[in-house]
Amino acid sequence: MDRPELDALLTREGLALLDTLDPVQTAADVARVVSRLRAAGHSPELVSAVVGQARLRRRAVAKFGELAGRMLFTRAGLEQATRLPVATHHAERMRAAGVGRVADLGCGIGGDALAFAALGIDVTAVDADDVTAALAAYNLAPFRPGTTVAQGLAQDADLSGVDAVWLDPARRTAGHAETRRVTAADYSPPLDWAFGLGERLPTGIKLGPAHDRDALPAHAEAQWVSDGGSTVELVLWSGALARDGVRRAALVLRDGAAHELTAPADTEDEPDRPLGAFLHEPDGAVIRARLVGDVARALRAGPVAPGIAYLTGDAAITSPFVQSFRVREILPADPKGLAKALRTRGIGTLEIKKRGVDVDPAALRTRLGLRGDASATLLLTRVGGKRIAVLADRV
Repeated sequence: MDRPELDALLTREGLALLDTLDPVQTAADVARVVSRLRAAGHSPELVSAVVGQARLRRRAVAKFGELAGRMLFTRAGLEQATRLPVATHHAERMRAAGVGRVADLGCGIGGDALAFAALGIDVTAVDADDVTAALAAYNLAPFRPGTTVAQGLAQDADLSGVDAVWLDPARRTAGHAETRRVTAADYSPPLDWAFGLGERLPTGIKLGPAHDRDALPAHAEAQWVSDGGSTVELVLWSGALARDGVRRAALVLRDGAAHELTAPADTEDEPDRPLGAFLHEPDGAVIRARLVGDVARALRAGPVAPGIAYLTGDAAITSPFVQSFRVREILPADPKGLAKALRTRGIGTLEIKKRGVDVDPAALRTRLGLRGDASATLLLTRVGGKRIAVLADRV
């Protein structure tokens, strides 16, 4: 979205037209709606803006639920926005720490700020991009006057009167549509500045989950977060927002519930062991936080091989920090032998998972030529330098 489109959209006519628009899902829908609106005399800028917003609102339901129907987005802003259930946990931590006003620096379209404001926390929101800041102001309008939005650099924000800072450094190039990742050295604001701020004020800094662990500041609590099975972020908490004695945490959000592991440091792994009756796949947040050892001990399990994040054991127990599978048997690992074994067993529906092996599950599925009414899970991994294929059932 460019400035002329934004100016056309943020009018009584533009917003009313957006709210009355028919669903826009397919390319045919787009062509039909654009033709109708242009024939009705609407400007190209307004037509482009409302059709684009209709499509983005539909996509945004996955992150914002019903709230998406009253929000405005850019494509890049939606892609980079925090999912609402995750943002709610950020806000709950702020509220539990007694934060009354938070500065949201690099607020984007306002995903986190919405969660802060919804829990009664006043927000000073800042974004460097003028279009993005304008959309954030629209999205946060119901929470005025306690919430304000301004366009500017994080480093120039007035932090007087705030109790804490939420900071989401830009990790991609500027733009509203196509963007690309940049290296940590090019984040905006710079990480050195952000980490220094975290030593002066209670701060939450959102980073990508694969951020270099060796570059994490020693004073901060590092919390990896997964939502619905996807590891979505790493947050560094400092000051009053960090918990005593916690430096590593894995927060797992799944099926409306939250589960968390915490530790003062990375935990020691269990020794590897032979394949048992069960295989467990730790959640990505647990792996990133290096808390797999704690999960293994709770399950009375150990890794199938050094450096492989599949746990195995004979105890019929599971946990919210893993996906568990009951082992049926080991099958031939080569595609030809595997295909024959699966056809013999009548398996036509197969979930394929892998760790430690270079396999394209989609290409393998095509080669297997699956047929039959039975279903199973196939876990491909490497043990003792040899590839193995484990046929199993989800617990």
